[in-house]
Amino acid sequence: MSSRALLTEKIAFFCLLLCTLIIVIPVILITAVIVKNGIAGLSWEFLTQSPRLGMRAGGIFPAIVGTVYLVLGTMLFALPVGILAAVYLTEYAKDNWLTRVIDIAIVNLAGVPSVVYGLFGLGLFVVFLKFGASIIAGSLTLAIMSLPVIITASREALNTVPQSFREVSLALGATRWQTIRHVVLPNSISGIVTGTILALSRAAGETAPILFTVAAFYLPRLPQSLFDQCMALPYHLYVLSTQVPNIKPHIQYGTALVLVLMIMIMNIVAIVIRSHFRKKKLW
Repeated sequence: MSSRALLTEKIAFFCLLLCTLIIVIPVILITAVIVKNGIAGLSWEFLTQSPRLGMRAGGIFPAIVGTVYLVLGTMLFALPVGILAAVYLTEYAKDNWLTRVIDIAIVNLAGVPSVVYGLFGLGLFVVFLKFGASIIAGSLTLAIMSLPVIITASREALNTVPQSFREVSLALGATRWQTIRHVVLPNSISGIVTGTILALSRAAGETAPILFTVAAFYLPRLPQSLFDQCMALPYHLYVLSTQVPNIKPHIQYGTALVLVLMIMIMNIVAIVIRSHFRKKKLW
């Protein structure tokens, strides 16, 4: 390798390292600030009690439960539809103008601002279908917002499975669905899980969609049905930061820290599941 080529390689590596640091360092600093200011607010009372005194005291338990309900509802509605849509578009649909239009629509929907999804959920689920501001309306809105990411990630995971696997399975007499079920999906599940967790993590931290469809300003009790409103950590954090005067900062940062920890736990679970299924890959 010539000295000029070696210099070019070093410059390229330095630029890549610089780009990595530009991304990583702000994340580390933000996390450090949240942990430093929020750790003092974490306590058993903070995690298990309802807010009191206009949210200036007590805990955030209803907001934690509401966030969990919304994430579970989003997963229940979005995961089956997203994976089945990805399977159809990848394994069954022909490459024609209609599928290309659908591809463009999915990509565009992934870039739509979350507040637009909130307005859509308000018009469709809250007003038209008369669900009212409720957990089911919020979950359906977040599910629609998550679908483009789940479909795109699932399609990429399905496309990584070698075509020869499908050909061998079909040559042995398996049907197309048997091939998908026993060959394609088991070897792509790690990528599907990764995309799903990314979509659910985004849904767990969104404020605009739940602002219009489910979130309550102050509701120190747990929801009793899918048609009840609930508190949620993102909206609760927004309220604490903008609508509640003279509140102690550690309550705000403690709420943010709990939300970050919830998302971190979801990602750790995804890493464990992904590692488990990667060990079972056939290539």
